[in-house]
Parts: sequence; C-alpha cells; structure tokens
Amino acid sequence: MEKKVKIRASLKDGVTTVKALMTHPMETGARKDKDTGELVPAEFIQEVIVMHNDTVVLNANWGTGISKNPYLSFKIKGGAAGDTIKLEWKDNLGATGSGETQIKQK
Repeated sequence: MEKKVKIRASLKDGVTTVKALMTHPMETGARKDKDTGELVPAEFIQEVIVMHNDTVVLNANWGTGISKNPYLSFKIKGGAAGDTIKLEWKDNLGATGSGETQIKQK
C-alpha cells in the first residue's frame, strides 16, 4: 500500500518553497527490540524524487541516518501559481509513498 505524503508549495518573489512530511519508521537495522532482544530489520527511504510539472528538480539518495517521519524543505527558482509539485519516495523493502500539490501564490 502506498503511503501519502503531506506536501505544500508556495511562491514568493519568484522562489517556490516546497515543504513535505513523509510518514516512515526509518529503522537503521541496528536497534534491538526491547521485548525479544533481536535486531529490528532495516527499513529506510532510499530515494526521494521531486518533480515540478514533469521536470525532476530534486533527486535524493538517503540512507539510515535520516530520522523517523522525515521532513524535507527546499526552494527552487521559478514556478507559477497552479503548477504541480509531486514527491515520490521508495524504501529498501520496495514500499512507496507520494504526494502532490499545486503551487500557491503568497
């Protein structure tokens, strides 16, 4: 099942600010379960892709050093009110998530 991403994008003075919150446990594979003492298997987002309309504006490769429920914020030059911003991620176990929004003028 694909997970939803909360995402917003706003335009001010020719710069678009994108803010996204991803729901994910981000397990490193090094933490032990308190009850069993066994290692909790690694489960982490490996790739994040953000597109402005159909153009990739960010492609990030992540590892185990990112915290649970990662928050991502960045700025891009340009964009126009009503343009589409879409974020997609994929983790090391094949799970995916995505979110889409339209740029709003501030």
